[in-house]
Amino acid sequence: MFTKILIANRGEIALRVLRACKELGISTVAVHSTADADAMHVRLADESVCIGPAPARDSYLNIPSLLAACEITGADAVHPGYGFLSENARFAEILEAHNITFIGPTSDHIRIMGDKIEAKQTAKRLGIPVVPGSDGAVGPKDDAHAIAREIGFPVLVKAAAGGGGRGMKVALTADDLDNALATARAEAKAAFGDDALYMEKYLAKPRHIEIQVLGDGQGNAIHLGERDCSLQRRHQKVLEEAPSPCLNAEQRSQIGEIVADAMRKLKYRGVGTVEFLYEDGEFYFIEMNTRLQVEHPVTEMITGIDLVNEQIRIAAGGTLGLRQEDILFEGHAIECRINAENPRTFAPSPGMITYYHPPGGLGVRVDSGVYQGYKIPPYYDSLIGKLIVHGRNRVECMMRLRRCLDEFVVDGVLTTIPLFRDLVDNQDIANGQYDIHWLEKYLAEDKA
Repeated sequence: MFTKILIANRGEIALRVLRACKELGISTVAVHSTADADAMHVRLADESVCIGPAPARDSYLNIPSLLAACEITGADAVHPGYGFLSENARFAEILEAHNITFIGPTSDHIRIMGDKIEAKQTAKRLGIPVVPGSDGAVGPKDDAHAIAREIGFPVLVKAAAGGGGRGMKVALTADDLDNALATARAEAKAAFGDDALYMEKYLAKPRHIEIQVLGDGQGNAIHLGERDCSLQRRHQKVLEEAPSPCLNAEQRSQIGEIVADAMRKLKYRGVGTVEFLYEDGEFYFIEMNTRLQVEHPVTEMITGIDLVNEQIRIAAGGTLGLRQEDILFEGHAIECRINAENPRTFAPSPGMITYYHPPGGLGVRVDSGVYQGYKIPPYYDSLIGKLIVHGRNRVECMMRLRRCLDEFVVDGVLTTIPLFRDLVDNQDIANGQYDIHWLEKYLAEDKA
């Protein structure tokens, strides 16, 4: 097992990893920018190192500074959390070159799944169902219209190196295609430095279903069920739940085993999430995230398995101690991402938290790194914390969530808590009848 782990992240996920390390008896190193000197994970870590000024590019994305922090403190492993450098293959390679373990998959797997085209081709080869689309990048000299006709309109144009909805455009008809390609190519070049695009079938009313996987890199892998992440705004998840209201046990087992078998063939190491669009009983692979997900707690709540603990143990050379038959799904869990944002316009609302009172009680978990008197900086994402509730069934879970949202108090900044209060009272949400476009339509109607 590791002696000392450096946590290359900030906010609630840094605190989440720190807690797992402490329960395993591992010393911790917190890194922070000048803006995060008073962060909770910095206060609680065994050691802390300032790695640069506030902008992420000068601190949390600064590989030389992180490497220096490892050398100074003697850390023998790095946990990247999510975001920042968590899916940076070069970072993983540099750490390994300095005999420091990257707590995550191999750099090869990060690189494969980080390229949308190669990821799709790999998924197809491993037996995972994929969305009908182009075999590779659609270049300026290719007959994009012929490819689109073969796929069938409407089509979705996507950046090969993309994420977060950038470089993604819908062409409903042939007349829309040229503009969609030009716009997506420009966005992709600006956001990722790579203007490669590919096309796939656009699904009208799909759900976003993701399968949590765990592998030991030695050919053993299992799945831990699915999460429904269909409530999204601008391709960013807002609320997640497990299990999905639209799947039954047979569908869950079938798609889960397909994914687990693929991870065995790949000899995948650590935690990962394979994401699908689901429509009319069919699953279509869209991407794989080779890291811990923001929404991982809902899986932990229904399985009782500590995913961060498993990440660390496997990265230290441990084998997968769990069999598929050991995984039991109990009850229902929902996570709300509580952000420091205007609940209607979603404009960021940084500033001082003048009063903070999180909810509690049976089946309630709040993952947050804030406290009363903490100042939310304007330099990073606006996540205050995650409210996760668990119930014996979805009805009990929804009732508990409603109660917790009424208890949750964050003063001094605007938050998205009022939005979630509205959502839990909506009949479509109560019935579990929503798709990936539902929230944006709801918000548009609310503004009208």
